Amino acid sequence: MAGAADQGDRVVSTATERVKREVLGIPEPRKYRGAAPRALTGRAPEPGTQQRVYRYRFYPTETQTRQLIQTFGACRWVYNEGLALRANAWRDHHVSVGFAETSRALTGWRRAAGTSWLRDVSSTVLQQSLRHLDSAFTRFFRGTAKYPKPKRKSRSRDAATYVRTGFRYREDPERPGTGSIALAKQSDPLDVRWSRPIPAGLTPVKLTVTRDRAGRFFLHVLVEERIAPLPAALVPGADAPKAAGLDLGLAALVTLDDGSTVQHPRLLRKYEKRLARLQRELHRKQKGSCNRRKVRGKIAGLYALISDVRGDGLDQLTTRLVRENQVLVVEDLAVAHLMRSASGVGRRRKARLSESIADAAWGELLRMLRYKCAWYGRTLVIVDRFFPSTRRCSACHAKGERLPLSTRSWTCAECAVTHDRDVNAAVNLRDEGLRLYREVAMALPPGRLPPAVIRASKPAKGAAAV
Repeated sequence: MAGAADQGDRVVSTATERVKREVLGIPEPRKYRGAAPRALTGRAPEPGTQQRVYRYRFYPTETQTRQLIQTFGACRWVYNEGLALRANAWRDHHVSVGFAETSRALTGWRRAAGTSWLRDVSSTVLQQSLRHLDSAFTRFFRGTAKYPKPKRKSRSRDAATYVRTGFRYREDPERPGTGSIALAKQSDPLDVRWSRPIPAGLTPVKLTVTRDRAGRFFLHVLVEERIAPLPAALVPGADAPKAAGLDLGLAALVTLDDGSTVQHPRLLRKYEKRLARLQRELHRKQKGSCNRRKVRGKIAGLYALISDVRGDGLDQLTTRLVRENQVLVVEDLAVAHLMRSASGVGRRRKARLSESIADAAWGELLRMLRYKCAWYGRTLVIVDRFFPSTRRCSACHAKGERLPLSTRSWTCAECAVTHDRDVNAAVNLRDEGLRLYREVAMALPPGRLPPAVIRASKPAKGAAAV
């Protein structure tokens, strides 16, 4: 019986390989024929190091620009072909196709006469595009992302990833941390603006070249470095960690528990008249004309300016908060739910609210706090979203009634203390975050540091959901 079962498995495997070879056009593996199959494993960083990305702008020559544009198009085409191959194989033949099969199919595409232009692009770059596709399917099967969609030239970001075999890096001995970078299929190095050096003596692990809608080229350099944690931030005159409660909002971008605020820059509202004028000018231009392309470039440049100013402000804010505090406490916000499409009664007001939330970039602020806390030995505590931080009195912990967004201050009915809405919420978040931090710290073995992120799954005892 066991032999029959083995024979049946072998027949199914043979039929699957025949479908892949004859129907789907996937070549057989020739290089390692007869070797035992081995699972693909990713490259793990060295112990004690952190992966960090440095972004630099560079100015390619005309020849490099044409080659990079061709590379972006080839990566997009290979991604879409690999997606179609995997989708059709499962839909039509119930055959599962992974990265190894799509990589062998890429070899056939490069040899075919109709797609021989793929040989003008580095094979390692195209393989990285297939790895991105495989990662997208992995996230889909885990339930953390939707089904992968084809990339479009008008909407997808122009990007190409080069691994160590796809570029040459030579460090400048006179300026450690800088040097010359030459990409595969290119003879001349890139004209990179080294705004800050990478750690001296390190070789980049990976490079990603991108082009935004404004036509600017950027080089994203991934290195593995040892980031020294910051000294512990303690309360003056005590051995307790210094904590800060952060209440994210729209009246003020961030309100801290000490009453200080960081104002909302409202960049979209600042430039909305100029954007509206350019949009009207765009719709008056004939489609496909040079004048329309010029106006689109102006709009893209204005959006790039808004994005750069917003990102720089958030970067400075999060760095200051991480340097000054040992524990940072925020509320678990459902940003995607808050920005859902507006419909029904009050949809215009809801659309304006969603625009303000997008302009505030709460998700990007939380993302920066996460990785900076992990880098510098800090702890980010995420309190449950149903914790009543706004309507609970920070003085006597009595819970009041629901408060509309228009109410900016309220008086506790139990202790008669008047609270500012945002400051009271920040104080409650700080106290709840410290409680969770102490619980986790006391449960750890001696000598072990608290984790970089602590997420609460339930509200505090005795506190009902809002």
